[in-house]
Amino acid sequence: MGSSSFSLASKVKLYNGHMIPQIQLGLYMMSGKEVLASVPWALAEGYRGFDSAQMYHNEAEAGQAIRKWLESSENTSGPNLKREDIWYTSKLASSSTSYDAVRKSIKRSVKACGLGYIDLFLLHSPYGGPEARLTSWKAVEDAIDDGEVRSGGVSNYGVKHIEELMASNPRIEPAVNQIEVHPFNTQTAIRETCAKHGILVEAYGPLARAMRMKNPTILELAKKYACTPAQLMVRWSLQHGHVPLPKSVNRERLIENVKVGGFEISEEDVKRMDGLDEHLVTDW
Repeated sequence: MGSSSFSLASKVKLYNGHMIPQIQLGLYMMSGKEVLASVPWALAEGYRGFDSAQMYHNEAEAGQAIRKWLESSENTSGPNLKREDIWYTSKLASSSTSYDAVRKSIKRSVKACGLGYIDLFLLHSPYGGPEARLTSWKAVEDAIDDGEVRSGGVSNYGVKHIEELMASNPRIEPAVNQIEVHPFNTQTAIRETCAKHGILVEAYGPLARAMRMKNPTILELAKKYACTPAQLMVRWSLQHGHVPLPKSVNRERLIENVKVGGFEISEEDVKRMDGLDEHLVTDW
């Protein structure tokens, strides 16, 4: 990896050929008001991916903020981005054995954001049992066929959930599994299973929700690489090939967190960070 190989412009190719921004803004636990403020800041700074969900209750604001910014003079007289330059993700609140309920739910999400389609739609959790998981996945496949969704995936899926879905011989395979991953919860088994099936790992909580910013190893390495602990953790995620979704409602931090192009963590130090794993779960 070249030392300046990552920026907000970096993209990664999914197995289906779609290019996904490699650093995105997570909209988790943001109020509608915070989303309306943060998304335009992020777009102005070069963020091109936004991660929402039905459970976040901010899909409408996320879509509104994106649409409004695309039409603003800041965009039209500047970068002049179009809808297809933005990557928007949402997630199903709960899987169901009712195909129609899931199908309607996806349509509601598309309508709520007002963006015409959703780039990536995920099953938010494996709750509900095998039948609900597989029925819900069929609804995602059909939403892709109908052009409502471009790519489908899953979230919080463990090894057995991924294997179950792949064993069902899905017509369209999941492109992504979004899980909590950071040096304090490295999720090696799930990551290996995803790699085996060509599924990209998206890392939520890549900063461990700021619970370990004062960890001695993190502080020592941040000093060594002249970066912040947050930048170190985002860079760790990127060097592992993940798509991190750092979240911040603070304009300065939202910019600072992703300035990770100026340094590269050595292989030895990446391993040291891997060794911090304590199965720390900050969510779910």
